[in-house]
Amino acid sequence: MNGNATYAEICDALATNGLRARGGFIAEASDALPDGVGTVVLVGNVGGSLWPAFDTDRQAVDHPLDDWSKRTLGRLVTEMPGALGAVFPSDGPPYYPFQQWALRAEPVHPSPLGPLIHPEYGLWHAYRGALLFAGEIDGLPTPVPVSSPCSTCADKPCLATCPVEAIDPEEGGLDVMVCAAHLKTAPGDACLAGACLARRACPVGAEYRYDEPQARFHMGAFLAARG
Repeated sequence: MNGNATYAEICDALATNGLRARGGFIAEASDALPDGVGTVVLVGNVGGSLWPAFDTDRQAVDHPLDDWSKRTLGRLVTEMPGALGAVFPSDGPPYYPFQQWALRAEPVHPSPLGPLIHPEYGLWHAYRGALLFAGEIDGLPTPVPVSSPCSTCADKPCLATCPVEAIDPEEGGLDVMVCAAHLKTAPGDACLAGACLARRACPVGAEYRYDEPQARFHMGAFLAARG
């Protein structure tokens, strides 16, 4: 034992709040993390896993999910042996490279829509923070390489479903301004209620799709961030 919580113990602690450990990696000097960090464990949600805990505990602040994530992980850090702290996608600038970290921690791949696609969860997952530990973590999983599900998807329904053709993989995925303008119209309510229709068209991880309350929350936050 090295004085750190094990990966299994971290998973159990996160699960009480609907969060999931999303793999991790041994820190390198190029990661520009605080001194003494040996291991980074990514934390996120899968489908609606965090919604019950978050919906019960969220507060009326400008960024309720960011605030909840910071409060929840901040509390867990004080209870986990070896934990040095937590960092979050909203920290910055400069911002921590969570997308690049995820590629080191799990078998995820870029998708035509922009977000990373997971071979099981599809596009219905997210990274909410990362726990920092001194030394190494017992039981830290080693990612098993898996090819992107997009590489074998012949029909690519995600590219043909957007009602305003806001998806252009050659230009980096989603045209956020075109999407936001559509969400402000009456036809855009279908996207607000069910989440992005292009995202829903992806057959991977369909069982993890957000229910309407969670979809409306995320889409509303997306729209609010763009005026």
